[in-house]
Amino acid sequence: MLGVFSGSIVSPPEELVAAGCRTPSPKITSAALLNRFIETNASAVSIHVGDEVQLAYTHHKESPLLPRSFAVKDEIFCLFEGALDNLGSLKQQYGLAKSANEVVLVIEAYKALRDRAPYPANHVVGHLSGSFAFVVFDKSTSTLFVASDQYGKVPLYWGITADGYVAFADNAELLQGACGKSLASFPQGCFFSTTVGELRSYENPKNKITAVPATDEEIWGATFKVEGPAVVAATE
Repeated sequence: MLGVFSGSIVSPPEELVAAGCRTPSPKITSAALLNRFIETNASAVSIHVGDEVQLAYTHHKESPLLPRSFAVKDEIFCLFEGALDNLGSLKQQYGLAKSANEVVLVIEAYKALRDRAPYPANHVVGHLSGSFAFVVFDKSTSTLFVASDQYGKVPLYWGITADGYVAFADNAELLQGACGKSLASFPQGCFFSTTVGELRSYENPKNKITAVPATDEEIWGATFKVEGPAVVAATE
């Protein structure tokens, strides 16, 4: 899956900008990145949300245990990869039909977060149990929300393209070719929200997240780490 967002939606993380400056490397534009995804993935589907957002996904080579899915409801777009262990109980909690899947559930969870503000974002993501990574874009508020499970079972990466777009994908090679060293693995157990304005750990929301510069041998420009002792946040 792939999500690409312009600077008017999300400001490129300073840590990734700095990483790209330390070790200049070839990059391509966001449009070229999307074209590369479509060309290299059979039956790829792409969605343009105005001029600022591009989303794409494919079922090609997906794991049967960690399928990819896409949905849009009430101008909320969501790319989801993985599976939730507690989907049944969450459907009851959010009053969803038995046929609802993970991507629909995440949209409803995001709507609850948005409409019950200041409802803590870490509570919403903390209730999700399983293997997952997802990208949510709310067109009505131009809000981006991205999260990864606490064990990083579904890979997720983010980087900055040649034209300054921030890209998220489950394929490291795809982003490496597009973002050069302005690239990092999205940290497990964390979420990024343009409403909050920064990357945070939903397990340890009070702990600071720092970016450690990578060595020249690594494909990353930086590695994000949650500081301090692990104290799992209450999600009840």
